[in-house]
Amino acid sequence: MSAPDSTAGHGRLLAGVVWAVLLLGLWFWGRGITDGTGAGSAPTTGDIAAVGRPLGVPMPPPHDPIEGAAPERIEIPSIGVEAPVVARGLDKDGAIEPPSFEKAQTVSWYEDGAEPGAKGPALMVGHVDTETRPAVFYGLSAARPGAKVEITRADGTVAEFTVDDVQVFTRARFDADKAYGPRKAGRAELRLITCGGTFDRATHSYDANVVVSAYLTGKKSTGDHE
Repeated sequence: MSAPDSTAGHGRLLAGVVWAVLLLGLWFWGRGITDGTGAGSAPTTGDIAAVGRPLGVPMPPPHDPIEGAAPERIEIPSIGVEAPVVARGLDKDGAIEPPSFEKAQTVSWYEDGAEPGAKGPALMVGHVDTETRPAVFYGLSAARPGAKVEITRADGTVAEFTVDDVQVFTRARFDADKAYGPRKAGRAELRLITCGGTFDRATHSYDANVVVSAYLTGKKSTGDHE
């Protein structure tokens, strides 16, 4: 993502510009990735809709960031997600390249960003539907704070995350930093993204993004993975 630079200040500026372009690209990805039926991922209320934290649901403390490793599989038991993860870069429009619709049950991970478990937000995107059926993240808007997300990684470990925020960002007042930036400095985080809101048949796109935020709360070996 970055290029050689002459000073530390220039390097920070360059990194900031690249990050801003990526975040803008993610929003355009959310507008145009689907050839969907319009079944819908989630309704919106105002410009940003959030489910909040259910009363009486304790949230575990964050686990310190761990050594990064490429993700191979994602599981979200509460909404029935169990899918392979593939590494992707950016397409010509500056958006994360999603899986093909033939592989609509696969999730894309932005390989030039954070690795799941390492410090910072690891970004994953998936289709909400296709022309004929629901896709991998069709139920993503039903995730709730406290839900578990497990990422099986290439080093033989499973990074365990806990959902702490579910939001739907509309196109009208989209804030890329709030949607995709770190929620708390120093944490290992995970961001899961798909289309949401209302499907516009004229533009063949949704008018919002569902963004699920989670943070690292544990680690185990694949031998312990049930």
